[in-house]
Amino acid sequence: MENNFKGKKILLVEDEESLALGLEYNLTDEGYAVDWVKDGRKALESFNSKAYDLIILDIMLPFMNGFEIAEKVRTKSPQIPILMLTARATVEDKVRGLEAGADDYLTKPFHLQELLLRVQGMLKRKMWYQISSESEPEYNFGDNYVNFENLSCKSGVKKFSLTQREAMVLKYLIQNKDKIVSRKELLENVWHLSSEIETRTVDIFISRLRKYFEPDPENPVYFKSIRGAGYTFTVKTE
Repeated sequence: MENNFKGKKILLVEDEESLALGLEYNLTDEGYAVDWVKDGRKALESFNSKAYDLIILDIMLPFMNGFEIAEKVRTKSPQIPILMLTARATVEDKVRGLEAGADDYLTKPFHLQELLLRVQGMLKRKMWYQISSESEPEYNFGDNYVNFENLSCKSGVKKFSLTQREAMVLKYLIQNKDKIVSRKELLENVWHLSSEIETRTVDIFISRLRKYFEPDPENPVYFKSIRGAGYTFTVKTE
């Protein structure tokens, strides 16, 4: 597998030593620069003292769990990709991770090749997002405003921030306004993953965008479901 991201810096946060050593070895072998830490405190110390391109973050850690770390990271760096590792695959855990700022999930045990593909995909997305945000850094629709550079948003008087993945999904839908976008297309073009993987994750992200931007999330006017086909982003012009 050709790697176009050699030299990118990864912070690996994992207290399971046998797994961490294997990941560190294989990520280094792929050309990444890897810092491995074993607990939440050291994770934040490393993050605050160095610049990283991506974080691989276990949920269950000493001193501070992955959800707490992700929240703290997001306050300082809204765009850094976070790949969360979890032994649990419940929808509740995924939603909690998304709320904390995770961009992607892998459930233990996982295949090494899948992790390497996810890392490359996340770095590709980061590059695509940076380029597309430079061409259109801000966007308004209805009573909503989005700043794609710092991920800040407004919906009416409500202010909030998106995660990088939420912003990427929104950016892709905006770029394909009024077109039907399938789950498969989102997974392959935004996630850079095979469409057989985690298709329900797409639905979770669309649900969150509705919660942020729709006047009535149960009756969406911007993010519409097309039965059997996918989703479409539509803005009515007055």
